[in-house]
Amino acid sequence: MSITLENIDKSFGAFSALRDISLDIPDGELVGLLGPSGSGKTTLLRIIAGLESANAGRILFHGDDVTGLHVRERKVGFVFQHYALFRHMTVAQNVAFGLEVLPRRQRPSAPEIRKRVGELLEMVQLSHLAERYPAQLSGGQKQRIALARALAMQPQILLLDEPFGALDAKVRKDLRRWLRNLHDELNFTSVFVTHDQEEALELSDRVVVMSAGQIEQVDQPQALYARPESQFVFDFLGHVNVIAGDLAGQRLSQGQAWVDLPEAVVGGAAQLYLRPHEVRLQLHPVEHANLPLQVESISLVGAEVRLELRPCGWDAPQLWEVGITHAEYNGWQPQRGDRCFAVPDVGHLFRPDVTSPSTFYWG
Repeated sequence: MSITLENIDKSFGAFSALRDISLDIPDGELVGLLGPSGSGKTTLLRIIAGLESANAGRILFHGDDVTGLHVRERKVGFVFQHYALFRHMTVAQNVAFGLEVLPRRQRPSAPEIRKRVGELLEMVQLSHLAERYPAQLSGGQKQRIALARALAMQPQILLLDEPFGALDAKVRKDLRRWLRNLHDELNFTSVFVTHDQEEALELSDRVVVMSAGQIEQVDQPQALYARPESQFVFDFLGHVNVIAGDLAGQRLSQGQAWVDLPEAVVGGAAQLYLRPHEVRLQLHPVEHANLPLQVESISLVGAEVRLELRPCGWDAPQLWEVGITHAEYNGWQPQRGDRCFAVPDVGHLFRPDVTSPSTFYWG
């Protein structure tokens, strides 16, 4: 079932939580709402569900206006951040609850409810825990039971609020893969809230990046990462290295640091963004860049060695971060306090008077 949001506004007193939100979600799509705390993503999810009312705008499900419908009439499955399981009920009773409280005319028979609960517990691979209570389950098991309970009502739309936020990293990754497979198998429309960039990029068909109650960008994960349309999106999608300075001709400079762009652009204040994988480290500067850095910390965990570096003779909003291979590390053997130079391969230039960045390639 498709979801269409038209010019949604929401305020809490003097605070504007959502401003003029318009979004189309096609039938069967899995969409991630990504943004920092306070960006309005959970409020938007609750408005879609009918748990909150918008001050202005319309919500349409498959072309039908549901703006004035009560949450019960929208037939939406909702999975809360902290599961919201009933502690005094068994796993099976939790899954069956929504069916058992339906009006008599809509309620399936007791045998039908038992059958559906059994099928759902088998689907989430927890049939053996049917008679246990929530306190006897792990976090990952609780999350799957919460999903089964939401699916019991056979919703065509499933909404999830930070579904994996309370879980450890390995369980979170396993459940993400499981949910993606379940979504592809059942082909319902899903919208989930997260502040985890990796989670949004890995799980979603499209990602909606939100900030201060507005949509910054909507795109497929690969396109979003490759072509961020604003500094906010760039900053939010992982670490980025920045040199801010004055641009004259082809050279951006600040203090002892400078970078020559492959072509001249209009001068003035500018910021050059370089992702960690778009930068190399050398012991000497190169012809097109002089970016002196000092090694602050070294992390050998993972597939690459991550170095945090402090600018020398110039300033940056945060430490730089660059990854090198273990082979490079073994050949160089950098130590804390060592001096080196960054060599940009790809850079994204932001200027105050230009809305989109210019991307440059060296080499």
